Amino acid sequence: MKRVISILVSLIILVVIYTKIDFTRLIAVFQNCDRSWMAISLGMVVPLTLFTSWRLQQLMPSGSRLGFLEANRLILAASVLNMVLPSKMGDIAKAYFMKQRGHLGGTLSLSLVIFEKACDMLSLLLWCVFGLLVYPQKTWLFWVMTVAVGVGLVMGVLLLASKKFAYFFFLVARKIAPKKLRLKLETMQASWGEMHDYFWRDRVQLIKITGTSIFIWFLHLLQIWFFILALKAWTPFLANLALSPLAILAGLLPLTFAGVGTRDAALVLFYQPYFDGATAAALGVLCTSRYLLPAIGGLPFLGQFLATVRGIKGESGE
Repeated sequence: MKRVISILVSLIILVVIYTKIDFTRLIAVFQNCDRSWMAISLGMVVPLTLFTSWRLQQLMPSGSRLGFLEANRLILAASVLNMVLPSKMGDIAKAYFMKQRGHLGGTLSLSLVIFEKACDMLSLLLWCVFGLLVYPQKTWLFWVMTVAVGVGLVMGVLLLASKKFAYFFFLVARKIAPKKLRLKLETMQASWGEMHDYFWRDRVQLIKITGTSIFIWFLHLLQIWFFILALKAWTPFLANLALSPLAILAGLLPLTFAGVGTRDAALVLFYQPYFDGATAAALGVLCTSRYLLPAIGGLPFLGQFLATVRGIKGESGE
């Protein structure tokens, strides 16, 4: 039911956006696009997937046997499930699958995925803070967002850097959370502690994974800038480092289907100083393709992952 509601919310937001812009202008934007830049920007899905798969390999303990091709299958299949299932079930299935195939034991697989997602979020926030600090057109709204994103970044770093702070954070969260979330928070707290113990044992490995994550998210934001060039529009690259992460964060709000709608509205709002609403709406379509193309690539591997998801639900008694 929640998924149906999120799809309806996405459709309503899109209808509002498209009724306020000239839809024929949106079609014209795509018809007049730079096809070379369009091919380059869409093609960046491939190196982004490869780098993400390589990072997953580097996250594995020494002695584990996760091949590069299998890492790619895991990333692509998880992309499919993340598009159609709530609560990032694709990433949970990825952890379960690695455990099931004998790559990792115990709860370490979940800890690894938690660390992977934490690195992604902190890297996105880092680039967002950097972009907002150098963004020239600061209104009160942008100052509020700069402070909010900065606080989120500091909190995230403290959660990764300090086991005591993480314990206190989860203790408070469990006390104020609804009853149905407390068990999930307890499980996450245990996995977080194991993740902290595992990754802080090897500082060199930790630095390598962190640097790789920051680089991967630089490529994500570069891809969005390439989308803008493909649409024959212009935004200074440093401004894009501020605006595109804000749109991505808006898409992460648990209101819509795969971020469609909230992300599009954020793009129309934030890029107003640089191009019109039709171009921003076209940029929203291209940003959705960043999630859709890997999901399409993962369809051939979906069968074995669906069996894994059924196994997760069976173990949880759902």
